Amino acid sequence: MLASKRLYPLIACAGIAAAAVAALAVAVGRPDPVPYPDSLDLTISEYAALDRSGATGFVMASLGISSLALVAGLRATGAPVGVLAERLMRVWGAGLVLLAVLPPVLPGTGTDLIGQTYRYLSIAVFVAMPVAGGLLVARFDEDERWRPVARTVEWLALAGGFGLLAITYVALPGHGVLAGLAEWILLGTEAALVGVLAARLARLAWTRSATQASHAALG
Repeated sequence: MLASKRLYPLIACAGIAAAAVAALAVAVGRPDPVPYPDSLDLTISEYAALDRSGATGFVMASLGISSLALVAGLRATGAPVGVLAERLMRVWGAGLVLLAVLPPVLPGTGTDLIGQTYRYLSIAVFVAMPVAGGLLVARFDEDERWRPVARTVEWLALAGGFGLLAITYVALPGHGVLAGLAEWILLGTEAALVGVLAARLARLAWTRSATQASHAALG
């Protein structure tokens, strides 16, 4: 059990770091937007369809796996998460993994089933993490171990909420202008929230392990 408590945050942090590197690779080597005149309008799924390197899918898979490891670590350490927030975080993690596995399609191509699945799964993923973050704030305020990150979680959850409003505007009256930029910013905000939780979990798990080892040596 002690080994798993130390391993989960390690997997979570490593996955987030790998996703950040891959996201940087996507930003530097963006696919040729032709016949799309503005690559900032391309959604993440459209980027994935054009990205022959597979870096976009790797970003989503890494974030998903790290998030699922984070949830397992939070549960193993008895973190004050709550049932609903935990389920929403599982939706975020599992949804990202599924998005990475599903074959991405461009508008007007592929099957309607895959396109609709991708669309609704993306909505669930984008909504889940900001709501989960908002639910965590009150619980973290009441727990001495997690209180130091409560305000950071709150600000990131609020940023995620504003990001959802921006994406909603872009998708409806905005006619998709800068849709891709809005999605990447929101995904980055939600990844930052996962990163804060993973870093705090890692600090708590390894500090506790070091304390226990010290007590054992003295005993």
